[in-house]
Amino acid sequence: MAITQSLITNRKSFLLQIIPVMLCFFAMGFVDLVGTASNYVQKDLGLTNSQANLFPSLVFFWFLIFSVPTGMLMNKIGRKNTVIISLIITAASLFIPVFGDSYVIMLISFSLLGIGNAIMQTSLNPLVTNLISSDKLASTLTFGQFVKAIASFLAPIIAAWGATTAFPTFGLGWRALFVIYAVVSFLSISLLAATPIEEEKPDKASGIGECLRLLGRPFVLLCFLGIMCHVGIDVGTNTTAPKIIMDRLALPLEEAGFATGVYFIFRTIGCFLGAFILRMMSPKLFFAMSVMMMLAGMVILFAAETLMPLYVGIALIGFGNSNIFSIVFSQALVSSPNEKNEVSGLMIMGLFGGTVFPLAMGYATDAVGQAGAVAVMTVGVAYLLFYTLKIRKI
Repeated sequence: MAITQSLITNRKSFLLQIIPVMLCFFAMGFVDLVGTASNYVQKDLGLTNSQANLFPSLVFFWFLIFSVPTGMLMNKIGRKNTVIISLIITAASLFIPVFGDSYVIMLISFSLLGIGNAIMQTSLNPLVTNLISSDKLASTLTFGQFVKAIASFLAPIIAAWGATTAFPTFGLGWRALFVIYAVVSFLSISLLAATPIEEEKPDKASGIGECLRLLGRPFVLLCFLGIMCHVGIDVGTNTTAPKIIMDRLALPLEEAGFATGVYFIFRTIGCFLGAFILRMMSPKLFFAMSVMMMLAGMVILFAAETLMPLYVGIALIGFGNSNIFSIVFSQALVSSPNEKNEVSGLMIMGLFGGTVFPLAMGYATDAVGQAGAVAVMTVGVAYLLFYTLKIRKI
């Protein structure tokens, strides 16, 4: 009886800890609104593809600057406190568009959103390791990505609702999305601050040089490049998919924007199923299957000229890309168990791929059309196919 009562108490304690953490994963998904928002800003301000793609590039540029210092900050103030700081910055970034959608205002908003998300992703993923054993880490991070994907999936729906609804949005239109997500950010701050989480103390403080030297480990470098490709494909698809449909089928943005919804629907489904599949199937096999789905999706985006095949291609990419991050991230953390904070910082710095890919795709699109953007993403898929051979058994 005493053992049973102890198990019930431990389970209740775990749930009280994991629920606020999962709400933080939901807040982490706010960064994916940048694809939807950049398309609306492009339409409102009449921007070129390369100008509009500056927004997602700017968001992910800050991952290059803040990820490694955040790893060091965690060593000083702890992972939970670092996550709370990131949520405060995120909430601030989401309130700024209330004052307008001029180019400068949106640049400031997206910059703060990128800074907050860089700090959050660096600190939240290793915070999970304080609650979960290493053999369950990949599946738990995948479930976190599922929760994150829900926020990503809802973003284009809420934006379209704000742009077209007769319900009062106080003149904000599609920017009502920012206010709704800002309120959720404040709720996340309150719940996490009230949640006790025991963290292990780092053996020593680390400097930027020591963190960057970890890239000298071949497997850590491979994981870093894998994260770059994953996020480049992710941001690239949810930004470019509506443009491909508008270009080939001459549909308006409000209708073509559903392509982003299709991507995130299947990414959400993939994350949910992946949380269970990864408990039964080897990460290497599941990773290989996921990459092959993305490759098939890219081929379809190159060739398809009608709506349904394009949706199929987008869905394949969404489902295939849904579990890449959690597998690569968990592989990196487990490969260097004594430097989790530092490795986390390096892996999240790899989200800088969200800057590199959209910029390259924007110039490729201006040069040869949307097929150029698809070609850039296909390069990332090819690398992930190579990375599959390097995955280790945990």
